[in-house]
Amino acid sequence: MEKTTDVYHAGSRAVQDRVGVREDADHVGRSIGQGIKPVAAAFLELQPLLVIGAAAPETGRVWASPLTGAPGFVRATGPRQMSVTGGPRPADPLTTALTTGGTRVGTLALDPRTRRRMRLNGRLRPTPRGFAVEADQVFANCPKYLQRRESYETVTDRRPGTTRRGRHLTDEQRAFVEAADTLFIATVHPGGADAGHRGGNPGFVRTTSPTGLSWRDYPGNAMFLTLGNLATDPRAGLLLLDWTTGRALQLTGEARTEFTADGERRVHFTVTEAEDTPCAVPLSWSAPAYSPANPQPPG
Repeated sequence: MEKTTDVYHAGSRAVQDRVGVREDADHVGRSIGQGIKPVAAAFLELQPLLVIGAAAPETGRVWASPLTGAPGFVRATGPRQMSVTGGPRPADPLTTALTTGGTRVGTLALDPRTRRRMRLNGRLRPTPRGFAVEADQVFANCPKYLQRRESYETVTDRRPGTTRRGRHLTDEQRAFVEAADTLFIATVHPGGADAGHRGGNPGFVRTTSPTGLSWRDYPGNAMFLTLGNLATDPRAGLLLLDWTTGRALQLTGEARTEFTADGERRVHFTVTEAEDTPCAVPLSWSAPAYSPANPQPPG
């Protein structure tokens, strides 16, 4: 396992020092390794959903995309290797990235049934059946701010609809964002990529304009991987899902962190491009039970 001095780059260290949690981060950082432990391998094989983040090689823009399949489509195939069968839908903005060897990716396996999540970051290698990721970082996150959804069904006849593309959010899309209880965010830094999760009661994400989103960064594990990445590279990608219909709203743009006078942190995201796809995900989940850790959004 790496030393904690090796698992954080300068951006994360800068945020940790600003907030005063370097010692806590060092303690938590000891859980970050390169190997996929048996319990993590077993967890992966049960998941029907994987979120992946990367920079598209055609444009350099960062996106977060949903990948789905029958449990077992993502699995550990070596001490440091995760393999994925299949890939994104053909029109997904990361299609080229996920077929290009050496792409740095961040992945997040999240199970709403158990409120568990696991992150694996590394380099991608195309395979005949999909792709594999050689892990640089493997670690679990606590269940804080993760909504419980007891069950799901796979809608076998659901097919992705036509993607609506734009450079700003429509009024309906803004309402969709503000009704969300879960947000996935992809970020990058010179040494890799990361896919993270943000959650809260509906309203925790606000739209400030047709191209602006904002959310409070709730207290977490003190690692500051996402905010650390943004401190070195503002590019980011967001993914919001309709957990019933499978709709996927993917946004790419830039984000910055505001440190407020009262000690809170707020992330401001500016949309460069939006892709909105009906029925992108064939999973239909049960209604959520909101995490008891969720703060109440401001009125």
